[in-house]
Amino acid sequence: MITLDTHIIIWDALQPEKISTRARKMIDQANELGEILIADISLWEIAMLMSKGHLVIDASYSEFIRLVRAANHYVFESITPEIADLSVSFSSEVNWDPADRLICATSVIKGAPLITADANLRASKMVKTIW
Repeated sequence: MITLDTHIIIWDALQPEKISTRARKMIDQANELGEILIADISLWEIAMLMSKGHLVIDASYSEFIRLVRAANHYVFESITPEIADLSVSFSSEVNWDPADRLICATSVIKGAPLITADANLRASKMVKTIW
């Protein structure tokens, strides 16, 4: 099982060439098994990116998410009390972005390494990452 950072969800759908070879292999393997976790906060992040014009595609948000879900075997993970608690207890080693903290906490609680290109998260010793 793996967890995808929000930008990886977007890249997988729109710019798969940006994903490292190692990460691509892990995503493909996990997808075959239906073991790709997506933190619910990533849905909100994608909606925000689209509403602010930072992510421009020829589809509505709802259509984009429907297509992404149809193309992959994602498991959407809600924010549990344990995930919320862990997300606020990380040191500054994990940046202060609430979405990143929730995604990292989801990864840790579920024991599913985080696929991310984010150098700050990859440098953290608090969450296991793959890139």
